[in-house]
Amino acid sequence: MTPRLDMIGLVVSDMAASLAFYRRLGLDVPAGAGAQPHVEATLPGGLRIAWDTEDVVRSFDPSWTAPTGGVRRELAFLCESPAEVDALYAELTEAGHPGHLKPWDAFWGQRYAVVLDPDGCGVSLFAPSDAAR
Repeated sequence: MTPRLDMIGLVVSDMAASLAFYRRLGLDVPAGAGAQPHVEATLPGGLRIAWDTEDVVRSFDPSWTAPTGGVRRELAFLCESPAEVDALYAELTEAGHPGHLKPWDAFWGQRYAVVLDPDGCGVSLFAPSDAAR
């Protein structure tokens, strides 16, 4: 048997803030889940994403500490167009989420931007550039 990737887990310091951020990116997160210590959502295609509070993780791994010294994970969201990358970046930063890299036309043929989630982790927004289409 070969293992298959089934779920991506995120450890968060503020569940409600994290879920609100990812809802803005189109994830179907259950209503009222912000008060829960563990939340899961199924993505199109069947892959799951889960959020756990730091307290939940410490409940089964008392030695866990928050990572320091830079981002260790990054999620990347495919947008429909370069204009959507720009619009989504603007929406998220206007809502108070820090922008890390403003939208630009990357040499690898994508419109690309990075915004930080409530825990300071990078979230890439990208789409094939108009020239690459």
